[in-house]
Amino acid sequence: MNTAPQNRAGLAIIFVLIGVFAISINDMLIKQLSGGYPLHQIVFIRSAIGVIISLGLVKLEGGFHLLKTDRVGLHITRGLLVVISNMAFFLALAALPLAEVTALFFAAPLFITLLSIPILGEKVGVMRLSAVAVGFIGVMIMQRPWAGAESMHATRLVLLLPVLAALTYALNQLMTRKLGVTAKASVMSLYIQVVFIFVSVGFYMVAGDGGLVNANSSVSMQFLLRAWVWPATGDEWVFLALGLNAGIIGYCLSQAYRIADAATVAPFEYIGLPLAVFWGFAIFGDLPSWEVWLGIALILAAGLFVFLRERQKSRNITRAQAGRR
Repeated sequence: MNTAPQNRAGLAIIFVLIGVFAISINDMLIKQLSGGYPLHQIVFIRSAIGVIISLGLVKLEGGFHLLKTDRVGLHITRGLLVVISNMAFFLALAALPLAEVTALFFAAPLFITLLSIPILGEKVGVMRLSAVAVGFIGVMIMQRPWAGAESMHATRLVLLLPVLAALTYALNQLMTRKLGVTAKASVMSLYIQVVFIFVSVGFYMVAGDGGLVNANSSVSMQFLLRAWVWPATGDEWVFLALGLNAGIIGYCLSQAYRIADAATVAPFEYIGLPLAVFWGFAIFGDLPSWEVWLGIALILAAGLFVFLRERQKSRNITRAQAGRR
């Protein structure tokens, strides 16, 4: 069996673009549902549908024997990282505008580039590290450290939730690169959906009756812990769309990060920023504040620089290898 990591950058970019578009739809739909349903109910229904889709993809990629693995612990750890990332992101989404949460979350590609050094042993030069620093300055601006509590539309903790989501997402994708040497994307996606189901069932057993929150609880806590309810007429189609998206997202992102270097794939996730601004304005009538616009500009500039630097580096390596033949 070939255990060397693949590097098919072009195909990986296609997968990540499809995955990010599906994520933008997913986030918009969950924000729509956040006022009437608990997060763990949404996650359970979405993941149950996602499991069915993932099983179909496992069959297409070679059969159910692929599910056998000697790295169960790594799959479970990766799944828990995704759960933490999703829950932190969606709790912030219930209280903050879509574009702002997404922009803060886009510290993830910066974390990926930075953490790929110790975790994957990838080489990241001074210029790319400087670009990452600029991106984190953008994140700090969106945190508005100069603002007093009375002028903030959310607590500091809520503003930090998307950054926590970004960090755990980055760790997940770097683990994807390690697992992708031997595991198919469909298998990795399926394990994630199963972990989601177990965690959401656990939340239901503890808080499914809604007894842990009341009218005075924060918007995020109500979203996390309110009681399960039967979907209203018409909402079943939204849940179905979320489930389909879960299968698409899990497969496409797993595939992207298993067949190409993390530092190459990550910058293409920035397409999610303009998509979030679009959905936020088109569906919810929200436009970013000047701090968010400035943060978006810095993060986008940093990500594009990292990508262009990676391409230049790849071309130079290719020329050097050609010269030695």
